[in-house]
Amino acid sequence: MIHDPNEDGMPSEPGATAGDADASTPTASDAPRNPLHLRRIRSFVTRAGRVSTAQRRAMDELGPRFVVPYSANACDWNAAFGRAAPHILEIGFGMGATTAEIAAQRRGDDFIGVEVHEPGIGALLKLMGEQNLSNIRIVQHDAVEVLEQMIAPGSLDGVHIFFPDPWHKARHHKRRLIQPKFVALLVSRLKAGAYLHCATDWQNYAEQMLEVLSAEPALANTADGYAPRPGYRPVTKFERRGLRLGHGVWDLVFERRAG
Repeated sequence: MIHDPNEDGMPSEPGATAGDADASTPTASDAPRNPLHLRRIRSFVTRAGRVSTAQRRAMDELGPRFVVPYSANACDWNAAFGRAAPHILEIGFGMGATTAEIAAQRRGDDFIGVEVHEPGIGALLKLMGEQNLSNIRIVQHDAVEVLEQMIAPGSLDGVHIFFPDPWHKARHHKRRLIQPKFVALLVSRLKAGAYLHCATDWQNYAEQMLEVLSAEPALANTADGYAPRPGYRPVTKFERRGLRLGHGVWDLVFERRAG
């Protein structure tokens, strides 16, 4: 999961997810069955969490409408949303506060949120109900398999990966989500001109992200190095505390080249 706990989360810790709370983290398993990696990289680490009564109610009442079951076949996302609109994938949304805020700002876009942890799914569904948001669909599954199976090549208009687990110990860097083969998979699902937006509050990971993304020939950096924070990405309470203490946050925004 991503380690930045955003509005609803807890203090960050190693081994958490991408998104606004400790909900799912990128890691590797030893199963060599997937062609993407000899050692399979997953987009999360299993983590226990208690589902509140309100979250469970939201899952029961809104889940049938807004949660899309995982399938080994490409999904017709226009049919899933009931309209044709740009599709933005978010990997690891944590407790969903950032996802809901962006979706509220950009009601003309449709957001596909991938998360494995039930408390975060319930929290986002609760926010969707409170804010009358219908432009989010949720898939409760590993993001790598969702990308491989449910997202057609060249179909996404954008991808958000906010505060993925930094795996700060050097021996664990191989578990980080942003690696060349994973980026190549992401790029294959982007339309020409579509964007990939990553953010992290770990300088070492920011440097690795910049190196990996810059080395992908199908991507072009929209900035000279790191990008200013796009206005649609809200600053969380956790992030504001860090900025007051002098901690850095790095945004990277790349675009899929034509051709």
